[in-house]
Amino acid sequence: MDSVLRAVAIYGFLLLLFRIMGKRSLGQITTFDLILLLIISEAVQNGMVGDGYSLTNAVVLVVTLMLIDLGLSLVKRHLPWAERWIEGVPLVIVERGRPLEDRMTRARVDVGDVLAAARMLHGLERLEQVKYAVLERSGDISIVPWPAAGQVERDRQVA
Repeated sequence: MDSVLRAVAIYGFLLLLFRIMGKRSLGQITTFDLILLLIISEAVQNGMVGDGYSLTNAVVLVVTLMLIDLGLSLVKRHLPWAERWIEGVPLVIVERGRPLEDRMTRARVDVGDVLAAARMLHGLERLEQVKYAVLERSGDISIVPWPAAGQVERDRQVA
């Protein structure tokens, strides 16, 4: 029964803390966020199990980690170079239908990954149909397709 009460207490505490910390969708989770969640899970596990581990100690650890996260978010807001270092920057990996092999190798992305994103996002079949492919900070690949021939003509008439 003690472990059930500990689990309820930890769940309530984490729910409250994450509500206070603000919203972030899982699609936008960063490397630091993932590391933070893994460390929190380990700290909380010790508090739930008992056996000499203090519930108070687990709460203190989680609060400390959340304060570090909050502090880093403030640092990133005021120091753009720190955000680039912590979160990374988007990386163009295909330009005008041509893969940038050195960047793709460094990012461990291959042409198949780009083509899969192009098919899923825009129904494109060939790399030549991709104007730009960008490896986002989240690890997703964004595709900017070439405009359709009719669209180019319509854009000229509007301009």
